[in-house]
Amino acid sequence: MFEREKSDGARPRAVVVGVQLPGVTTPEHESSLAELERLAATLGLDVVGRVTQRRHSLAAGKVLGDGKLVELAGWTGGSGVVEHYQKPGKKKNADPDPAPAPAPDLDPDPDPDPDPDPDPDSDPGAGPPPRGTPSGPPRATVVLVDHDLTPTQQRNLEKATDAEVHDRSSVILGIFHRHARTREARLQVEIARLAYLAPRLRESGGGGDRVRGGVGGKGAGESALELDRRRIRDRIAELRRELAATEGTARVQRGRRSDLPTVALVGYTNAGKSSLMRALTGSDVYVADELFATLDTTVRVLAPRTEPPILVSDTVGFIKKLPHDLVASFRSTLDEAREADLLLQVVDAADPAFRSHVEVTRQVLAELGIHHPQWMLLNKIDLVAEEEREALALEMPDAIQLSARSPADVAHLRERIMTRFLGALEDAALVVPWPRHGLVHRIHQQCRVLSEDHSDDGTHLVVRAPASVLARLRADLAEPS
Repeated sequence: MFEREKSDGARPRAVVVGVQLPGVTTPEHESSLAELERLAATLGLDVVGRVTQRRHSLAAGKVLGDGKLVELAGWTGGSGVVEHYQKPGKKKNADPDPAPAPAPDLDPDPDPDPDPDPDPDSDPGAGPPPRGTPSGPPRATVVLVDHDLTPTQQRNLEKATDAEVHDRSSVILGIFHRHARTREARLQVEIARLAYLAPRLRESGGGGDRVRGGVGGKGAGESALELDRRRIRDRIAELRRELAATEGTARVQRGRRSDLPTVALVGYTNAGKSSLMRALTGSDVYVADELFATLDTTVRVLAPRTEPPILVSDTVGFIKKLPHDLVASFRSTLDEAREADLLLQVVDAADPAFRSHVEVTRQVLAELGIHHPQWMLLNKIDLVAEEEREALALEMPDAIQLSARSPADVAHLRERIMTRFLGALEDAALVVPWPRHGLVHRIHQQCRVLSEDHSDDGTHLVVRAPASVLARLRADLAEPS
């Protein structure tokens, strides 16, 4: 789907394309392009330039105006010209796509570069400036567009640039495809990928002959393109049946845990959910500084273990313009969040665009019908300046500021979770006689040990735990050895 690393170890070069539409501020536009570049890096691409433009809408059939299209072609060695598409075996202008490509001169704003406004901030090409059009090879071989493209727009850009063109949804699907590890995640990603691919199939250049279906066939038969699309529909139906079987197993597992208190970590991709999961549970869940490092829901027990145990689940991250097919496919994976008793919305407080990330998370949760109690966690607070922390405390007084790397912050969050489900925590002094020394390990598992000393009569511990846990421990200590 995407170019792989070349044999000499060089990463494929890409150029990013973005159109700043009305209602999108320059910081929002810049943030979206920077995020697309991070997505590209996750796929192993080397972004070497940007082509940006301000427009009232995407140019029909080709996204950019003529002048910017030529600039884009300068990166890739293409002609920069969009010609009419002619389907093999059909008359000219018989485009199979629902959105036919117009001729270049039909663009309402073919080349807005000659804007009389001398203010560079008002120039249609303003925004992050291109990093210099290359004068020679190596040129970019991949074009990444920060919008969803119609099949016609994608094909026209490929012809004009002579490069591999992908829209934002395609990039996200590519990352999901590479990162899916469990069978359920692979099935979900494959369904979304095929749903994306089906309308983008193209007629081959072999003349488009129709194949008779025999008895019960479709009259004159189906073209090769129609056959391919039918195969995709059949494959999607087969994958959905397989996914339904795996979802049944997941429902049984959730049913067994239904009586246990559950906390679900949700939030924008790369906000630090997996790092916090590891810190809260002491587990070895996968952690990486990349987008969509986690696609599979992981459930672990909060440590120290309580009675009853509190479960913590890590879920797939969200992102702006998340493809609808992916949201639908991962609906079952997010059932862990739907059935949780408490949601912890993890936010990267060090990201300048975190407020929009919060809104994206809320929108996706609302789309999935998830309206559970939530705590907002402003993670990575150690990367935020002190004056900004104070401003955030005034702006979001109910949010919890913490760093998943700080043991003290994680311990404070853990205690709040335990208080939420098991009642107020109490400090207590316990003495474990030497003959009952095996209970020390259990105390460490179920309590936060504040101090520990040893004497002739046994081990003296000062612990913090829910009253119910302390009562059981005292009862066990009172039993004859």
